[in-house]
Amino acid sequence: MRHVYFSALMFTALLTSVIQGATAEIRVLSPPLVEAALEELASAYTKETGTTVTLKSDVMGRIMNTIQTDTPAADVILLPVNLMDSLEKNDGVKPGTRVALARVEIGLAVRAGAPHPDISTVGKLRPVLLGARAVLHTQPGPPRNSMEAGIIDLLLKRPEFVGVNAVPVANGSGVTALARGDGDMAMQVIPAILTGKGIESAGPLPAELGAHIDTATAVSARSANPADALAFIRYITRPEATAVWKTKGVDRF
Repeated sequence: MRHVYFSALMFTALLTSVIQGATAEIRVLSPPLVEAALEELASAYTKETGTTVTLKSDVMGRIMNTIQTDTPAADVILLPVNLMDSLEKNDGVKPGTRVALARVEIGLAVRAGAPHPDISTVGKLRPVLLGARAVLHTQPGPPRNSMEAGIIDLLLKRPEFVGVNAVPVANGSGVTALARGDGDMAMQVIPAILTGKGIESAGPLPAELGAHIDTATAVSARSANPADALAFIRYITRPEATAVWKTKGVDRF
């Protein structure tokens, strides 16, 4: 009788473990600029561990509010470093879980098949932009409050680029407008250029312009699964994941 009782307990424990493993889920919240790489890494993680990874991407104008109010809450958060600093200062992340993630460069896109100009220095970039019919970029400010749009807007207002026909795009992004034929060049983060249809990357903007966004990741203070969340962060930041980030236009630190 004791043997039967023990066997029943073992079966119950095994069944519980299987059920818990099958229903394990990590919720990840990030801005669109790292979404493509995350999708590939999340899919691989699920195949390796059986843990479901649910991704949600939100624009900069809403992402901080989403972190604090979304139900169910995100377990893993990816943010530009300045927003992560603010969140960490307000106890929005689990202490000791923050990891520097990657740098995302802003680049120049051209129509597919068009020549790729040399934009390696500001001196070379200037005549390229001045010769463009229209340099498209996402409109800064509300409602999206896009960080990259703000960076590009300030960049194009520099004295070096006076005279450039910069055209902000209110609906959609610079690369979608470029694909439609609304201009002959666009500025956007490299990951968005690489995933765009009918366009190609001419390369990142010159390093001296500082046109990039640095990101970090951490476990949310509201996470219901902090151990699983930290395991996922370790997975996406391990050396073996670097190649995936790179192919999507994201440079790991």
